[in-house]
Amino acid sequence: MDGTYAARLAGEGESLFPERWTLDGPEPYAVPLPLAQPEERGTDVRPLTDGRVLIRRRAAGRHLFSLVYPTDPGTGEISLGGVESAELRLLPPSPDGTRAYAVVPGERSSSVWLVAGGAFGPEHVAEIPGHCSGGVWLDRTGRMLALDRRHAQGPLKAVAVDLERGGEVSPLLQISETSDDRLVLADPDSGLLLIRSNAPGQELLGWGVLGSSQPVRFPESLRPPGCSVTPFAVQPGQTLLPESCGVALWVEGAAGSRLGVWRPSGRRLHQLAAPVGWMAGAGTWSDTGVLRLPCVREAGGCGVARLDAARVFGTEEPPREEPEPPVVPVVCRPVPLQQAPLMGRTGLG
Repeated sequence: MDGTYAARLAGEGESLFPERWTLDGPEPYAVPLPLAQPEERGTDVRPLTDGRVLIRRRAAGRHLFSLVYPTDPGTGEISLGGVESAELRLLPPSPDGTRAYAVVPGERSSSVWLVAGGAFGPEHVAEIPGHCSGGVWLDRTGRMLALDRRHAQGPLKAVAVDLERGGEVSPLLQISETSDDRLVLADPDSGLLLIRSNAPGQELLGWGVLGSSQPVRFPESLRPPGCSVTPFAVQPGQTLLPESCGVALWVEGAAGSRLGVWRPSGRRLHQLAAPVGWMAGAGTWSDTGVLRLPCVREAGGCGVARLDAARVFGTEEPPREEPEPPVVPVVCRPVPLQQAPLMGRTGLG
């Protein structure tokens, strides 16, 4: 998504309702979207670029979808229908922000559904052999989707699914024949991929480039002791410059949540205090290198914290003993990565 809107379940106790945040104006503001009945905990909400909010509710073995939007007065709601399944994973909206998809995993095959943006409610668009999880977009059009698939008791491998060719599947990650290789994040502009794999002997976070003949790298800087590290946003607009892309990471450890920023050309994971009220793991980059993080204010309203990552990365070469700047709150078709040995190679990171 482009960071124009965010959405969450707001309220207290059992009185929960969708709330849309408008983040791209001079001052962020929240629009409550209450309906006749409160929402249950666990209800999923996703913002679309036209200002509507997609809701997924569970009811008696079905997953029901609706679009809600502000009206004068009250809240409008369009029922989209449902999908019958014990388990369903709602994917992030497509990159154009007008459609939303879901994956229904099964033991032998998994189905992909268009749940918002179609003509007649939920539409079955693809059937993928194997059990699928994850879900990362590989292009700006919403055609190419990466899923993590386990097929016929084999290892877990990320595959590319072409939604315009009936779900045609092609290999995407194949670091070794027996390793589990998951795709965590992808940037269509630069081709930068963030990958989790146990090919090095333990599960590590690494990076590669779509279509590159170079091996996947697993930099030590992405494994701080005693912490889990989850990438959640990549700087866009860095065409053909994957090593220069900023990556935002959610760093979680015994001391709590921190914000991490890193780029492949550097050798350091910069850890910063998370802004107060940050919705951990949420945020977007601008192509100029400004990281925007949605936050809940003390009074319950919405805000945005901004970080100029150029100032942070400017301390990498040469190293300087300077305090890192605070995060200031303010009002193509994929080509498989070529197999390559993981040992005996050195690389950036």
